Amino acid sequence: MSGSFQAELVKLVRRPATWLLLAITLVLAALFTYVFPYAGYAGGTGGPNSERGLPALLPDQLVGNSLGGLPVFLGAIVLILGVLVVGGEYGWGTWKTVLSQGPSRTAVYVGKLAALGVAALVVVLAVFGVGAVGSALIAAAESQPARWPGLSDLLTGVGAGWLIAMMWAMLGVVLAVALRAVALPVGLGLVWMLAVQNLLAAIAAPLLDWVAQLQKGLPGPNAGSLAAALGASSDTPGVTTAVGGGQAALVVAGYLVAFAAAGAVLLSRRDID
Repeated sequence: MSGSFQAELVKLVRRPATWLLLAITLVLAALFTYVFPYAGYAGGTGGPNSERGLPALLPDQLVGNSLGGLPVFLGAIVLILGVLVVGGEYGWGTWKTVLSQGPSRTAVYVGKLAALGVAALVVVLAVFGVGAVGSALIAAAESQPARWPGLSDLLTGVGAGWLIAMMWAMLGVVLAVALRAVALPVGLGLVWMLAVQNLLAAIAAPLLDWVAQLQKGLPGPNAGSLAAALGASSDTPGVTTAVGGGQAALVVAGYLVAFAAAGAVLLSRRDID
């Protein structure tokens, strides 16, 4: 398994799409979390989250600001990465080549998941890093004190961010294995994250009580609730307070495990072609 893990890390590092997705993630995180809100605040013209004012952009809000994008937009990018890591083998027809080298399907699959875990952690740490730079620059520009979250709060935030990112990555993995492709899993995953779950929350849930109750068990609302429990603004798309932070963490972890297990079962029991 260690050999498969190392091989997957090498592929991730050398794949241009990995760096492109990371760059898009960081640009989106910087623009919508700091640049646009601060521009709206400074110019008095409004903008995303600008009504929260300057205090929401300062370093002490780093954890919540860094987690706000993961339930929807940044999570969608991690889902794409999960699809590419597994679905790319079907698109390139390289599953037989990989497995003919000796490792079992399970070993290759676990190696891919471990590499995805490292990649998800890098993404989360990079988002926190961009947030730290952005908030520090805003604090300096406005002559505000830079009060940073405590170490325990930062570690909790990074852990929660990794949990959310990995859950979406595992959804991408299981879709790629189930459909044995790249394009269709990406399309279905993005439709669910960016359209269906938002329509359920905004339109169906206020009208139907059973939909509102169903929301409490779905991955998106629980990811949003976990982010909200750690300080993410409820004005951010996907961030909600449908359930408490403890329940949200358990549900997100449960989906992560379920998606990973479902992918393993499908991969082990079906033909590669």
